Amino acid sequence: MNAVMTAEAPVHGADRFHGRRARKGRPGRGAFWLIAPALVLIGVFLVLPYLNIIGMSLRPTAVGAPYGAGFTLANYANALGDGYILGVLADTLLLGVTTVPICLLLGYPVAYHLARTRSRWGGLLYVLVLSPLLVGVVVRSFGWLILLSGNGVINRALIDLGLISTALQLMNNRLGVTIALMHVFLPFMILPLVGVIQSIDPTLEQAARSLGASRLKVFWRLVLPMSWPGIQAGTILVFVLTLSAYVTPVMLGGAQVKTMSVLVVQNLIDNFQWPAGAAQALVLSACGMVAVWLYARLTGRFMKGLQ
Repeated sequence: MNAVMTAEAPVHGADRFHGRRARKGRPGRGAFWLIAPALVLIGVFLVLPYLNIIGMSLRPTAVGAPYGAGFTLANYANALGDGYILGVLADTLLLGVTTVPICLLLGYPVAYHLARTRSRWGGLLYVLVLSPLLVGVVVRSFGWLILLSGNGVINRALIDLGLISTALQLMNNRLGVTIALMHVFLPFMILPLVGVIQSIDPTLEQAARSLGASRLKVFWRLVLPMSWPGIQAGTILVFVLTLSAYVTPVMLGGAQVKTMSVLVVQNLIDNFQWPAGAAQALVLSACGMVAVWLYARLTGRFMKGLQ
């Protein structure tokens, strides 16, 4: 009898020990209070403004007031049924699709060099990459305005060199806007890529090279697939930021390049049509989220195939 009780005692003690560990593993009230400030900030500065915009978009327009009484879906019907607005929406999405691959092609070599360099100038290279973020977007756009204008630095240099006889149209068109947006958002492509490439063990590349693989094959079969999470993060960031850009299209696109952000601001400020502007802003957000979701699904399947 005593032997049986002695044998069962460790079992019950182990059960109590594992029970305490399980209770400790479950998040308690203390964990909730730790994240409560973040939840409050998200609710006040993100959720409530979005709810306000949704409510505003369902209001009818009014003369002399931000909106009228009652609720209506006419603002969404107008945003989705107006050919001009749909054309502007398509141009905005196309601008994002155009800017992303350019930033990727220009940013990947820079990110790879930053991730692999052992030079003492590496810190300076980081500063150069981050330098556009240290200057306001208005100042950066104004700088490109000086460079790309008809009498700007680039045209004057080309004319003085005898390469052209008349000034090129480098702004007030999609070309100028794309160039400026590429400069503004290039760091957002480079930084995620640097972090992912740094996590790739360089000895894997050395091993592949020792087995006879060329540099191009090592990059294409090893480095590029393993850096795909950084590519995914960078492309999504640049795409979303391009869709919401306002200052650069206004300053470098003029009246020739219209984006949804410009159209929304015009409805809100110039035309004083808050419900219409809110509906157009939500349509742009919805299209952007659908595009990002589709891209994430496709790239997710691609990454699973690589694994």
